[in-house]
Amino acid sequence: MGRPESLGSRSSSVSRLGRRRLDRRVDHDRRASRRHTVCRATRRASQDQLEGASRHRRQWAGSQLRRWGPRARRWGYDRRRDSGGGRPCAEVHLCRHRQGELVSSFGVIVVDKPEGPTSHNVVSIVRRGTGVRKVGHAGTLDPRASGVLVLCLGPATRLSEYLSTSKKIYAARIRFGESTKTYDAEGETTSFAGELPSEAQIESALDTFRGEIQQIPPPYSAVKIQGRKAYELARAGKPVKLDPRSVTVYELKVLDYQPPDLSIRVECSAGTYIRSLAHDLGAALSTGAHLVALRRLKAGHFGLEHAARLETLEAAMRRGEWQSWLLPASEALPDFPIVTVEKPELEKIRNGQRIPARYQATGMARALGQDGELVAILESVEHGREWQPRKVFLS
Repeated sequence: MGRPESLGSRSSSVSRLGRRRLDRRVDHDRRASRRHTVCRATRRASQDQLEGASRHRRQWAGSQLRRWGPRARRWGYDRRRDSGGGRPCAEVHLCRHRQGELVSSFGVIVVDKPEGPTSHNVVSIVRRGTGVRKVGHAGTLDPRASGVLVLCLGPATRLSEYLSTSKKIYAARIRFGESTKTYDAEGETTSFAGELPSEAQIESALDTFRGEIQQIPPPYSAVKIQGRKAYELARAGKPVKLDPRSVTVYELKVLDYQPPDLSIRVECSAGTYIRSLAHDLGAALSTGAHLVALRRLKAGHFGLEHAARLETLEAAMRRGEWQSWLLPASEALPDFPIVTVEKPELEKIRNGQRIPARYQATGMARALGQDGELVAILESVEHGREWQPRKVFLS
C-alpha cells in the first residue's frame, strides 16, 4: 500500500512543479505581449510626433510618449523604421528628448573642445545629455589640446573610419631650449639648452619636415604595442619602442617667433603627432623643444565655424535643443559624390547587392534616398560600371 502512496505523492509534486513552470511561462508571455504593446504604442506616437499629424493627434501622441516612453526605452526600444507604405528607407534612430518625445539622432556634432577634458570625457557628456547610446569621435585630441572634435551619433558612428582619415589643420606653440619626456609641458624635463635658434635657422630646419616624412609617435601616446597602449608602458617605467610611420605635412608655416616660443600653422595628414614634430624640430636644431599649446582649427571639412563650444552644447542639451547642432549624416562626407537611388535600387542596397552605375564611377560615393537621407556608402567596382554597398543604413 505504501508504493501507490509514494507514487501519488511524487506525481503530485511533479504536477505542482509543472504548474509552476506553466505559470512562469504564462507570466513571461504576458510580459512579452505587454512589452510589444508598449513599444508599438511608443512607435506610433513617435511617428505622429515626427510626421506632422493633426494638433489633437500630436497632443495624444505626447501623452502616450510621456506614459510609455521611459518603459519602452528600458525594454530596448531606441529606434523606429519608417514604414511609408512598406517602402524601404533610411533607418531613423531615436533618442530621448527632455520633454518626453523621441527625436532623430543620425548625424554628427562638431564640438570646440576646451583644454582639460579628454575626448572620451566629451563623448560621455554628449551621450548623457542627448540620451543617444552610440556616440563616438572621429579623431582624438589630447587633454591639453583644444579645438575641433567631430562626434558621430547613432548609426553615423560607422562613418568615423572615413572622417578620421581626413586632413587636419593645427595652430601650435613650441618652446625651444627644453625637452620633456612627454614632448609637451606636462612631462619631466630631460634636457636644457643655453642658446636659442634664430628665425633663419628655424626656417631652414622646417624644410626637412614638409612633405612626406617618417615620424615616430611619442612614447606617451595611445599607440598600441602588443595590445597595450604605449603610455601605459611608459608610466610603468618599461621601455617603449615605436616604429616610425609615414605621414604627410602639406603646409608648415611660421606665424610668429618670440623667443623662446614659436607659433606655427600645420596642415597634415591623419596620424601626425604635433608633439613629435616639436620634439624632432628641437632635436634638429640641437636646442631641444616641446609643445606648449595646440589647437585644432579644422578636421576634414569641419572647422571652428561649425563647432559648438562645450558649455553652449551642454546648455542646449539641458533645454532639449541640442538637435540644432546636429548636422545630417548626408553632409558628413562632402568629398564623396552623391548617387540618388530609386525604390528598386533601395531593395538591392538593403540586401547588399550591387547596383549599376549611371556613369563611369571611381572611388566612394554617398547613396541618398528620394528624401535626401543617407542610405548607404558605395564603392565603385567592375571598372566603375557598378556600385557595391559598403555601409548600409537601411532597415
